[in-house]
Amino acid sequence: MEHILYVHGDFTNISWVIQTNELSVSQRRKHIENYKNKITKIQSKYVALHVALFWGIGTFNIKNKDSIKIKLDEEIMYQHLKMKIATPDEFIKNKIKFIESLMKQRKLKVQFEIINLENNLSTKILE
Repeated sequence: MEHILYVHGDFTNISWVIQTNELSVSQRRKHIENYKNKITKIQSKYVALHVALFWGIGTFNIKNKDSIKIKLDEEIMYQHLKMKIATPDEFIKNKIKFIESLMKQRKLKVQFEIINLENNLSTKILE
């Protein structure tokens, strides 16, 4: 199955939208206290991506060997995830490790795409 995944995060919340041909599911969560107002917006978006993938797999919205187009509104995330450009941020390195591990374990076929913030469906959930 093919999916499109949008993620967003800010200082207090994360959100995501997973679309398929048949359905669209969205979620919004508050950060755990360890993260709330303590991580950057970019770090928050990595948390959102990690949680969205984990949640999608756990609810069987995303299955083994599925294809996922991850739409990113941050150029730096695209550089880290698609182009494998290293980051000095240990928090982000850790999140990338978990994200890549999930993708590898589940044999997901992943593409990354840059979008404008106003085209990110998951930002509307936080408003």
